[in-house]
Amino acid sequence: MNGGGRVAVAGLGLAVLGGGLFMFAGGRAGGGTAAGARTTAGAAASTSTPAGGVSAPAGIVTGSAGAHATGVNPQATGTQRAQSRAPGRAPARRGDPLAPTAAFLAGRLGRVSVAVNDLATGQTWTAGDAGLPQDEASVVKVGILETLLVQSSAGLSPGQATLARQMIEDSDNGATTTLWNAVGGAEGIRAFDARAGLTSTIPSPCVRCAGFPWPGWGLTTTTALDQLTLLRQLISPGQALSAPMREFALNLMENVAPDQRWGVSGGVPPRVTVALKNGWLPLNAARTDWQINSVGWVAGHGRDYLIAVLSTGNPSEAYGIDTIDALSAIVWRQLAGPRQS
Repeated sequence: MNGGGRVAVAGLGLAVLGGGLFMFAGGRAGGGTAAGARTTAGAAASTSTPAGGVSAPAGIVTGSAGAHATGVNPQATGTQRAQSRAPGRAPARRGDPLAPTAAFLAGRLGRVSVAVNDLATGQTWTAGDAGLPQDEASVVKVGILETLLVQSSAGLSPGQATLARQMIEDSDNGATTTLWNAVGGAEGIRAFDARAGLTSTIPSPCVRCAGFPWPGWGLTTTTALDQLTLLRQLISPGQALSAPMREFALNLMENVAPDQRWGVSGGVPPRVTVALKNGWLPLNAARTDWQINSVGWVAGHGRDYLIAVLSTGNPSEAYGIDTIDALSAIVWRQLAGPRQS
């Protein structure tokens, strides 16, 4: 949730495209971070975006003549993603990349939950309070997107696709509220979560919650492990989402606004694919208790993993971001180490 005021908030007008070719004229290409952004260029996708903006893979947007895959090479990237996880000789297992985080977390304020899944070996590691639910803030938008895609198996309308881009790339709260309502609110999210195998996520019962100034869907609670399950829907074939749906969602997450390329991209070098969604939300009026979250997929330089970090009790937004940036850098470094025999 963009409670910190980084991007547009609920109530601002939405520019919705209708009919014709589905094209985002202002789409962001992967591969670079704007000057002044506080994080590395590693959060940008390693693949290129067609000139002119971002559009959807064929079959995703209905009534959009000539729609094509974007942010990715339509002939190669989907195949490469599948091949990177194709059956073969099992790789050697890795040591726990979260082992060094204990000392770091001991010196940090707040409560942090971390979960990492190595997609090559199938190993999963946790640190902190990984099984303890926390508020999702804007990472709930990944679940809303997945629910929308599954419910719209015949394809998204151009308007829905535009709202989805605004929700993920810009973290726009107004677009999110519209799509939350479109998928059936808490009931629709709950049904998809059950289908996807989430066991500890509880959708918020309110959008306008008493005494809370931000949209209530950000108070949906989840665990780091449940977030790995949700991310796996975007990466692994045979899940609830079709291949075009997964490509569409990952493209959005690989092209988030430059000032939102922090968190699980921390310490990741350029030319590595990072698909992420972050959340930041003040939990009190004094803004001295922040929920800061980051979830995503990182692939490149011999690594291929999912990572989810939830943190609460942060004294400031920047403090929580720094914590997650540092944790991500530790995981990236540790997964470069020798594998266990």
